[in-house]
Amino acid sequence: MSRVAKKPIALPKGVECNVTRDTITVKGPKGTLKLPTPAGVEIGVQGAEVQFTTKDANTRMAGTARALVANMVKGVSQGYERKLELVGVGYRAALQGKDLNLSLGFSHPIVFKAPEGITLSVPSQTEVVVAGPDKQRVGEVAAKIRAFRPPEPYKGKGVRYAGEKISLKEAKKA
Repeated sequence: MSRVAKKPIALPKGVECNVTRDTITVKGPKGTLKLPTPAGVEIGVQGAEVQFTTKDANTRMAGTARALVANMVKGVSQGYERKLELVGVGYRAALQGKDLNLSLGFSHPIVFKAPEGITLSVPSQTEVVVAGPDKQRVGEVAAKIRAFRPPEPYKGKGVRYAGEKISLKEAKKA
């Protein structure tokens, strides 16, 4: 069994974990997340801890299952967020209800509908914050928004993650 799987997960106050034969359900103040139980991994909830063991020595899913459940526990208690920056002249973002309206230099605005369980916010015209309890969905939505206009390598214009470094290419020499 992996070293990661041997460490139990402490459940914070207000978070409960239910394990059935085929699903793991984690409930907390930010929402409810479900995960199918991986084959070959036994999951036990004792008090405020979740522990993982393997049914046989060849199972390698225990560490992965532990990491996924730890992400679920953190997500329903604290939540995840991903910040995006819009870099470029005239690049703007605005919220229209729950939809995100992006002006990214195309002839038309891009309207992005927020999926269920994800909240979008726009602190300024050039910033977008994607938040939610599911780490994978937050990253996926942020990647979809970034894919509308990824940063180009010559001027660095486009949608980028906050803190992302873009290595710029040198322009053609005459």
